[in-house]
Parts: sequence; structure tokens; C-alpha cells
Amino acid sequence: MIELINVEKSFGNHRVLNGATLKIKKGETKAIIGRSGCGKSVLLKHIVGILKPDKGDVLVDGVNIAKLKSKEINQVRKNIGMVFQGGALFDSLNVAENVGFSYFEHTKLPKEEIMKKVEDSLSLVELYGIGALMPSELSGGMKKRVSLARAICSRPEIILYDEPTTGVDPITAAAINELIKNLHDRLQVTSIVVTHDMTSAYYVADSISMLYQGKIIAEGTPEQIQNTDHPVVRQFITGAAEGPITESIDTDHP
Repeated sequence: MIELINVEKSFGNHRVLNGATLKIKKGETKAIIGRSGCGKSVLLKHIVGILKPDKGDVLVDGVNIAKLKSKEINQVRKNIGMVFQGGALFDSLNVAENVGFSYFEHTKLPKEEIMKKVEDSLSLVELYGIGALMPSELSGGMKKRVSLARAICSRPEIILYDEPTTGVDPITAAAINELIKNLHDRLQVTSIVVTHDMTSAYYVADSISMLYQGKIIAEGTPEQIQNTDHPVVRQFITGAAEGPITESIDTDHP
């Protein structure tokens, strides 16, 4: 469903992706782990076409979006839902308007039909009936779920999650992880979850890949990653303070 082939990306003199190669099968939930600033969000932005690689190819359902023009990329994006790290809700719009934003802005569907889709999506994330609330009235966990409802409202085949459990308490994080799993099972979507939360990665993922120094250095099932002997992966998943990991520059948001 998604394939990155030898993708390279630099910002100025700093190379963020250095031959990153990755495959995500149709219907799979792939977790991409790695330290903050290692380029995980940059990798996601290539998949959704926000960034183009300096070298390499990015295939989404067989289409090389690295070669497409902006108008053509927009067609591909219609099949991709994105859950941003901070929720990225529009403060001036209520919950219903946020969730149905793409329909209100880009289609001529009747409002009643859009609202039915909005209510169905909010129900899937266990927030039915809050459409009239403003983002300022929501807790952090509710904002995450509204963002998730917006991502699934058009029923995309692919959902990308950028640090979905960052900034919430452990109970809310567990609820979000459960939602990610349930939505995958009910909607049969292909999912990529970028995270440094290993509890989340182990719970939601069919497979896990680690990004380090611009490359995927290890892949496996959650059990295989949990029991790996790879020194860099082992250091990351155990939270060891010393070792070979030295990356500290924040390249996720250039």
C-alpha cells in the first residue's frame, strides 16, 4: 500500500532522511519509532505529499507521489486521513465543523448529509453529541479524538498518526490506543503510527520499524522488537541514558 525507496531529504546542511526504505502492507498497522527529532514526522510528510524527497521514491497505492504535481497530489490525499500531534483543530469552528471540514469546503453535499457523516464519525470515537462545542471547551484527550474523527470522516483507506498519545495522561493514552485498534478493525484501514511511546507501539502495531540517523535500522513484530539484541534499538526501548544514540536536533518540524 505504501513504499518508500531510498528516500533522502536535507534541510540546509542537515540530512534528515538518508536512504530511508520502508514498506507498509494493505491493512497493516505500522509503528515507526525513534527519538524526538530523528525525522519521523518528516517521513510522514513525504507520504502525504507535503514534502518531496531530494532523492528516492514514495509510492502510495502504486502511485509515485514524489513525481506528481500539486493538483495530482491532492487527489491522492483524499484517500489519506491525518491525525496531527497537537490535534490541529480550527479554534473558530465548532466540533462538527472541524470534523466535516473537508466536506463543507470541498463538496456540495447537503448539510444534512454531511452532519450524518460527522455524527457517525464522532460516535466511532465515543464523542457522540458534542458537535456544537468549541475546541476551547474540550480536554486534551477530547481534542485528540475529535482530530481522529475528522481523519476518518471521509473513510480514507490510509490513516497517519503523528504522536497520537503525546501530551495526554496514561489513562487517556490507553483510551486513544484502544480507539486506534478498534478503528483499524472496524474500518480495515492501513495505518502508520509515528511514536516514541513504546506502550502504544506494542499495543496498536502489527509491525514496528525504527528510524535512526535517517534510515530504518530494524523491523519486526512487537514481540521481535521487544526481544531484540540490536544495541541501538535496545537502548531506545529500555530508555537507557548512555550509548550510541546521539541525535538531539529537532528536525521533525523544519
